[in-house]
Amino acid sequence: MGITEKLQKIKDEIPDYVNLIAVSKTKPAADILEAYEAGQRMFGENKARETQGKHDELPKDIDWHFIGHLQRNKVKYIAPFVKLIHSLDSLRLAKEINKRAKKENRVIPCLIQLHISGEETKFGFDVPEAMEFLSSEPFTEMKNIEIAGSMGMALHTDDTSVLKKQFSMLRKFHEELQTQFPTAKNLSMGMTNDYRVAIDEGSNMIRLGSSIFGERNYDK
Repeated sequence: MGITEKLQKIKDEIPDYVNLIAVSKTKPAADILEAYEAGQRMFGENKARETQGKHDELPKDIDWHFIGHLQRNKVKYIAPFVKLIHSLDSLRLAKEINKRAKKENRVIPCLIQLHISGEETKFGFDVPEAMEFLSSEPFTEMKNIEIAGSMGMALHTDDTSVLKKQFSMLRKFHEELQTQFPTAKNLSMGMTNDYRVAIDEGSNMIRLGSSIFGERNYDK
């Protein structure tokens, strides 16, 4: 089954209100173009320079989503065009995004990344940290960042009860976030191995890579 067929199969399965981010990191432009020609417009990348290169090469009506941990010194490469940053995980990063967005005379939508998996190696705020960040004076003074929702990555497990618990935690945070930020419409949770559970728990944005493009190219 090719990329076009895989995409169509997924789109036929998921509800209309769920936005599908095709995770194209490490994938060549030809693969992205095939998905684009099949109607896909939202693509997810996790390396800033690679995202910049693909943006320059590929059709300009693609919405580029940055879905990985974003280093502060790399923000400048995506600030002119990125549609949504899924991984706002610190005040220091927020300051850099705000600075670069101001230089580009734009407001960059971002998702608050919540740490829900329990894995020490993962990035993101816990709930008290996120609330403290959002109410802090340095953040409230930023004019070039829009809080567009929440994102989290669950533990990589087949245990549905664990996934439900972690996704439920994020959904509850997201509902609280929306009371403070009406622009926080996106709940980005769910990847290839767990997106069905995520949708059941309230996700309206999923990030799928291998189920569309095949296994990731790890040599890049």
